[in-house]
Amino acid sequence: MSSPAPDRASRLRQLPSMDRLLESPAAQELMAEFPRAGVKEALQGVLAAAREAILAGGDVPAESALLAAGEAALREADRPQLVRAINATGIILHTGLGRAVLPEAAIEAIAREMRGYCVLAADRETGERFERERHVEPRLCALTGAEAAAVVNNNSGATMLLLAALARGREVIVSRGQLVEIGGSFRLPDIMAEAGVRMVEVGTTNRTHLRDYERALTPQTALLLRVHTANYRQIGFTAEVGTREMADLAHRHGCLMADDIGSGALFDMARWGLEHERTAAESIADGADVVLFSGDKLLGGPQAGIFVGRKAPIQAIRKHPLARALRVDKLCLCALEATLRLLADPKRIEQTVPTYRMLARSLDELRAQAEALAARIREARPSLTASARQDVTYVGSGSLPGLPFPSWVVALASPKLSASRLARQLRLNDPPIYPRIERDEVLLDLRTLQPGEDAEIAAALARE
Repeated sequence: MSSPAPDRASRLRQLPSMDRLLESPAAQELMAEFPRAGVKEALQGVLAAAREAILAGGDVPAESALLAAGEAALREADRPQLVRAINATGIILHTGLGRAVLPEAAIEAIAREMRGYCVLAADRETGERFERERHVEPRLCALTGAEAAAVVNNNSGATMLLLAALARGREVIVSRGQLVEIGGSFRLPDIMAEAGVRMVEVGTTNRTHLRDYERALTPQTALLLRVHTANYRQIGFTAEVGTREMADLAHRHGCLMADDIGSGALFDMARWGLEHERTAAESIADGADVVLFSGDKLLGGPQAGIFVGRKAPIQAIRKHPLARALRVDKLCLCALEATLRLLADPKRIEQTVPTYRMLARSLDELRAQAEALAARIREARPSLTASARQDVTYVGSGSLPGLPFPSWVVALASPKLSASRLARQLRLNDPPIYPRIERDEVLLDLRTLQPGEDAEIAAALARE
């Protein structure tokens, strides 16, 4: 490798040494705020970049410029990454943006009860340890009509635990039309293999009948499984077997029946103008031995995998070794308990649970807000075209898949910036704003904005 030209070598020697930079007053001030190793690493990166620039023909930067660049790099690296975001996509349960917005009561409960130690699994009367689900089990049972309940940290894990605890080494019958793959390459056949069960497929992709399950039953059958088809829906020439029919068949042959309802609907979604989605209480009433669902979808709480059902299978699930590996922590339980307390009063959930508040927003309310925001944007940034119009969105996260939900948006267009560049500008705001892009326009959907966020959007767009 050839050595640098003499003038470039001379300029490289003009760069200050690391020791000199670290001994400077500016670096000493930084080391009073940050660890010495972090300051040194930031300055090493700055010096390396300066050397590359000099070798490419650039000038020698001033020592003050090097220190300023080091401080900027250090502060950027120290900035929190998991920050609040403004969801202007209209997708209420947006997986990338954290799914359900936690109720204020849940946030307050975490801040209040988690400041020190907490009664996670210690009985106040006897001092003995107990199962941590005790905090939420009575409320889950009251909401669903189940005998017992258990909680793990996510519903995919709950599926694995269900199969391992109730059917390892035996057969599980499932419809071909319900062999789902959801986000992150989560494929039900793969999960069954990992859980050590033998999957028995019945029916066809679009039509499965009760006789298909009945013909597949053998002495090795442990479980009949019904699965919510998240992220897609079948229409047209289709048929599936209901929970009650499956449960009756399973019980006649000494098997269990489990119903993975996925989204965790506890109330009839028709209340908000949406298609009815099977609720946990309906599944329990229809005879399912175990029902499992997510905590951060239509339940409106923290991420969790929730089991409700009969005592015997729930107890078997609790006692399985995998249950400990998947158990929830105190923060999740605290938020879940607070959310369940709110859900116990269905008449008020539109005021207390953000998921239901967003579902309940009327088109008149959304229109007024969209028109006001469009006017503010036009005033703050005349170069942008901002217009309000009705559009559609989706609930998201596999809840009510394929069903459009009416909303109002503000459509933005710029003669100077492409839609992708304008959207990127919004995402780089503090806090980041996530819109959606359609037909070369940036759309700000009002349905998912939280109180006061329209003002933050207008302020962000005022900056060219």
